[in-house]
Amino acid sequence: MTTAPSPGLAEFERQGAVLLTTYKRDGTGVGTPVNIAVDGDHAYIRTYGSAWKTKRMRNFPEVEICAATWRGRPTGPVRRARVRLLDPQTREYRRAERSLTRKYPLIHGLLVPLAHRLKREETLHYELRLVEGEGGAGGADAP
Repeated sequence: MTTAPSPGLAEFERQGAVLLTTYKRDGTGVGTPVNIAVDGDHAYIRTYGSAWKTKRMRNFPEVEICAATWRGRPTGPVRRARVRLLDPQTREYRRAERSLTRKYPLIHGLLVPLAHRLKREETLHYELRLVEGEGGAGGADAP
């Protein structure tokens, strides 16, 4: 059973894809379209272990997300977030897996797990939490 989304994540509940911007060591942002599933105040994404975004998220967990088309063209405002890798042995990991599979039954229920198995890649799930103090109006945060 899913929980109603928090006000900050409600805009992503029915969104098919978001543009996830991760950062390199030199501060350059790299945008990647990813699927997102929202359950209460949690948002989840899935990727494979050797993806470049995995290394960038490990080094710099501060990311940006915005609503986007499946090809990655932004269609909404940018929101700052923080990612956290979920441990496969936890209930939270299974919650993320269920949320993604429920929202995208063909893609995340069949195709992505099959592709990861065929490529012998580890499947990773990340929790996204919006950064508190996000004004939503695009203004700079006060010091």
